[in-house]
Amino acid sequence: MAPLDGNAIGGPLLELSGREMTAADGPCGQCGPVFQLAELRGYASAPGAVGRCRSRRAVVLALTSIRGQSRVRFRQFRLLDNPGAGSS
Repeated sequence: MAPLDGNAIGGPLLELSGREMTAADGPCGQCGPVFQLAELRGYASAPGAVGRCRSRRAVVLALTSIRGQSRVRFRQFRLLDNPGAGSS
């Protein structure tokens, strides 16, 4: 399965958070580099999608939609308080 650009998960993240999230920065909890959510490798799956770190391909977020309820779970990823501060 070919990866999607991280921007493909921007719509669902906007719906869940009420703000544009693709420019949000955070470090991968497994390997450490800071990147924007738009830089993730996205993979669509049934009932949602996952975002993987570009370096080690660890799953750092999971989007699900079950019975009309959408949820996002950040795994091994922490959003920085100052968006844009860690991007290169």
